[in-house]
Formats: sequence, C-alpha cells, structure tokens
Amino acid sequence: QVQLVESGGGLVQAGGSLRLSCTASRSIFSFRAMGWYRQAPGQQRELVASITSGGSTDYADSVKGRFTISRDNAKNTMPLQMNSLKPEDTAVYYCYAGDTWRDYWGQGTQVTVSS
Repeated sequence: QVQLVESGGGLVQAGGSLRLSCTASRSIFSFRAMGWYRQAPGQQRELVASITSGGSTDYADSVKGRFTISRDNAKNTMPLQMNSLKPEDTAVYYCYAGDTWRDYWGQGTQVTVSS
C-alpha cells in the first residue's frame, strides 16, 4: 500500500524555523486532499494545514501567517514550512492524504520547540 513518511522534525528554539516534508511512495497527483495534523501529549489531534488537489489551502488559526503548506507533485512530497515557532507548536506531526476511497497517514515526526 501507499506509504507516507514524514521527515524534518527535531528540536528547535522558540522563534526558529523548521521544514517538514511528507514523502509518498507513489504520485500524489491523484490525492484530492493532503494535510498536516499534530497531536500534543494528552491532546486531541488537530488539523494544522491542508491543501486540495486544486491548490486551495487552509490553516488553523494558531498557525496562520507562520506556517506554509505546499505540494510538489514532481517530487511526490508535501512540505510544511514552519516559521516563528512557539513552544505550543510542540507535538507529533502527521502527514495525511486522501483519495476517493480511503485515508492515508504517516507515522509521525516529533517537533519540540524550547522556550
């Protein structure tokens, strides 16, 4: 089955930047929607940013203006550029992709922002 693998997580100081990338094992052209979710310990998983096959994007209010989602169909990747990081951004970040028939999830990558 299709694999989604996140990379780019790590430890960063508040105010810093980090670039996450989701790499798919096949073309992402056919995915109707893709996005990034995150889940902090003891918290519900929340949508951070999404992008449709048509290029329309949406962001959680908490990250608007700081995060940028994009799609690189040629590379089969979906980057998430995270700037001006805050301690409350600390979470496991998950890549998501959906087509007509099912949802796909990556295994997650840890992002820790120190104050």
